[in-house]
Amino acid sequence: QVQLVESGGGLVQAGGSLRLSCVASGRGFANYALGWFRQAPGKGREFVVAIDWSGDTITTGDSEKGRFSISRDNAKNTVYLQMNSLKPEDTALYYCAIYYGSGSYYSDKSYVYWGQGTQVTVSS
Repeated sequence: QVQLVESGGGLVQAGGSLRLSCVASGRGFANYALGWFRQAPGKGREFVVAIDWSGDTITTGDSEKGRFSISRDNAKNTVYLQMNSLKPEDTALYYCAIYYGSGSYYSDKSYVYWGQGTQVTVSS
């Protein structure tokens, strides 16, 4: 069983930055691909970005591209989401999750373990 704990969320003004962290318990972290998703009030869960076991980034090419980046530190069992130039529409609960190993990276159905989320609120 793997547990994920996100942190680093908070209230920030538009144009600001935040770095989210996600720490995983258990073994085998270096072999996992992980993703960040977000969910705004009244909306479904949305893919943000993912990173595979080798450190390559998987992105949809949407507006987050260029503002958000993902990285991992296998020695610390941690994946990070660096968010720059934040906008009010980035306000959401941000989750990290472990990719199951098959299926689309962009679908939340392809992820097997989820954290509880960390709230990001961007004021205008």
